[in-house]
Amino acid sequence: MKTFKLLVEYDGSRYSGWQEQSNARTVMGELRDAVEKALGARVDLQGSGRTDAGVHAEAQVAHMRVALKRDFRREEFLARVNDDLPYDIALLSVEEAPPRFHARHDALTRTYRYQIATRKSAFSKKFIWWIKQPLDVELMRQAARLLVGRHDFLNFRQRDVSKPDDSTIVVVESATIEVAEGLILVRIEASHFLYKMVRRVTGTLVKVGLRELDLKDFARLLNGRPDKRFDIASWTAPSSGLFLERVTYKEPATRRTSL
Repeated sequence: MKTFKLLVEYDGSRYSGWQEQSNARTVMGELRDAVEKALGARVDLQGSGRTDAGVHAEAQVAHMRVALKRDFRREEFLARVNDDLPYDIALLSVEEAPPRFHARHDALTRTYRYQIATRKSAFSKKFIWWIKQPLDVELMRQAARLLVGRHDFLNFRQRDVSKPDDSTIVVVESATIEVAEGLILVRIEASHFLYKMVRRVTGTLVKVGLRELDLKDFARLLNGRPDKRFDIASWTAPSSGLFLERVTYKEPATRRTSL
């Protein structure tokens, strides 16, 4: 049995998220089909985290455990898998990893980027949230700085029925806002994320940028106490603008191999 680290990118527009589901088309399901066809064997496949329906990834990490039935080289494997994958999913790399490597449990942080467009785009609709009103980016930056540290994000999550007792405490390592070529980029790095947390945080930052929510109220929303004055669920940013950008690990999870 060997363990491999896979790096995957995908446009999530046509999929019901990363995680396999019995009654829906998912990125992981498509990847499993292509990988098992290329290997001629069943695999244990898991990702670094679940992305929601419509969310994209530039660097989703997965681990694959498999008892290889035949030898072949990495380049051949990549070519076979990518030939069978749909056009909007790409396997970028595969490397042998330590036997106990786990894409989710070993991850230290995940970084998500949300793309807000300040103008209409003819080409990028699937990957942005176009906001027509002017946004006060400096106010949004001030609010984003308040996210850094250990906070209770109860107000920013949608309850996950599969994990009803999960803690809502999240440690945010960094939260920045940049402006580049007609885009406002919200980037958040954290130990982990709650269901719909990034999209709700982004939607709330937009409310700050529109001057419809002040910084004091934004700070109060990080205390874990529900505030019935605000319907945060209705502020949830659309999935189209969200990307899993990077997953970090303590030590290199790969080693050289010919596969």
